[in-house]
Order: sequence, then C-alpha cells, then structure tokens
Amino acid sequence: MRRSRVVALLAAGGFAVAGCSAPSPAEVTFYADGHTITTTPVLSCDYSRQLAQPCSAKGDTQTLKVRPGKPVQISVPGEVADAPWQIVYEYVTPQGEYKQSDPIPFTSLDRYAYTVTPPTPADRISAVDVQKYTAVLNSSTGESGLLPSDVWGLRLEA
Repeated sequence: MRRSRVVALLAAGGFAVAGCSAPSPAEVTFYADGHTITTTPVLSCDYSRQLAQPCSAKGDTQTLKVRPGKPVQISVPGEVADAPWQIVYEYVTPQGEYKQSDPIPFTSLDRYAYTVTPPTPADRISAVDVQKYTAVLNSSTGESGLLPSDVWGLRLEA
C-alpha cells in the first residue's frame, strides 16, 4: 500500500511539472502557389532581461516555391494579431532586380491574415517577413517605443 502511494505521488508530481512547461512559440502559416508551410520564429527578443543583446536566432528560415505573379497568403495566431505587427516583403522583377516593399503595419489588434500580391503579374515574391512588436520602456530615459519581439521568415524560390 505504501509503495502505491509513492508511485501515485510521483505520477501526480510529474503531471504538475509537465503543466508548467514553457509555452511553445507561436506559429505563422504561409500559403503560396498551392503549398502551405507553418513556421516558428527565426528571431526572438526579450527586452525584460536588460541584456546588451536581447535577441537570439531561433531557427532556419523556411522555403516554398512560387511562380511569378502568384500571391503569398499569411495567417497569424491570436498571439500575433493581438499585438502590433507588420509584413515586409521582397520581390524580383523580370529584369532580375530585387526590391523591398514598404512595411505594411497592422495596429488594429484584430487582423489575422493578409495576402501579399506582387506589384505586377511579372514580378515574383522572393521573401516575406512577419514582425511582431512589443512596447518597451527605457528605464534610464523614461522613453518608450515599439521594438520587434519575434520575426517569422519565408524565402520563396522559382
């Protein structure tokens, strides 16, 4: 009887510890030219630690194939949609020039999806970054601002 109590207590303790694990990182889904990929952040920043370099690389940028003129659809979870976030993308012209878009910001805190469309049907999207922002207060100066806290990246090949 005593042995079964010890086993039961150890099992209950294991469940309690398992319930306290860190939450998994938010995933962003990209859909392009008939293919879907779900990604975790490639860069994460924690400004609460007051370190000289609060950001760290978290993984590799995922890749999808896309033909010229095809859009890229982006779906973000509530964790991202409930914060200010933005999209920046790069595209290739028919002449082989790489150009970057202006940032496309979302601050209404209720936008869960966006479709990136190439400027012309002949252009091909080559990269998309989703950047989630967080408010940061500089305790020495009292100034506040928005800084990127997580970045999800996608590279697109022809």
